[in-house]
Amino acid sequence: MTNTLTIPSGFSGPAGIGNGGYTSGRIAAYLDGPVTVTLRRPPPLDTPMTVEHDDASSVRLLHDGTLIAEATRTPDGPGMELPGTVSLAEADAAAGSAKYFADPLYPSCFVCGPNRAPGDGMRIFPGPVGELWAAPWTPDPSVGDAFGRVLPEAVWAALDCPTGIAAAEAAQLTESMLLGRITGSVSGLPAVGDRCRVLAWPAARDGRKLTAGSAVLGPGGEVLAVATALWLTTGVGA
Repeated sequence: MTNTLTIPSGFSGPAGIGNGGYTSGRIAAYLDGPVTVTLRRPPPLDTPMTVEHDDASSVRLLHDGTLIAEATRTPDGPGMELPGTVSLAEADAAAGSAKYFADPLYPSCFVCGPNRAPGDGMRIFPGPVGELWAAPWTPDPSVGDAFGRVLPEAVWAALDCPTGIAAAEAAQLTESMLLGRITGSVSGLPAVGDRCRVLAWPAARDGRKLTAGSAVLGPGGEVLAVATALWLTTGVGA
């Protein structure tokens, strides 16, 4: 089976390319259960891409025959436990305090870009709380469906950027990174207007590769989604 997928320009990450988490969530929607999405090339914006899937366990995203991303079902999920939690008050206090926001590399990112106005971007601005990074997130109608539930791809997007900030700050990076792979599991969707929390924590570094975990917590602290992400340094800005 084949069809097409287009990432509108409003869902950018770095300038001119699709946000990695949002794009991954759109691709993951073709499969059931936890999914691993590997980004092979920067996803173009406002460009129809071909979705190919041979069975219920894998999907490929191509543009003019070039592989952009591929996704596979991952029954075991991210395989990383939440190392702790943060209260909503702590997340509120930490919001925007990450060093990243002093001079953000991607100021217009759909998820973490401070240049985005409410309703135009998700405005998730994590800051350190102990060994975690945390941010409050109250989803607005721009990321909800007709029934007031948050779209799954928005939850995937929320799981993305905080892992990059946590990994980069823990490693004291001075260069940019791009998302290379994310494994996500979404067990519940918040409602528009819910006072949620997004948590992230660094895991490991191996040369250019940095890994981190993340979670979205609902208003009562319930875990709605978890992810592990692999980021690749670009050598730019070092």
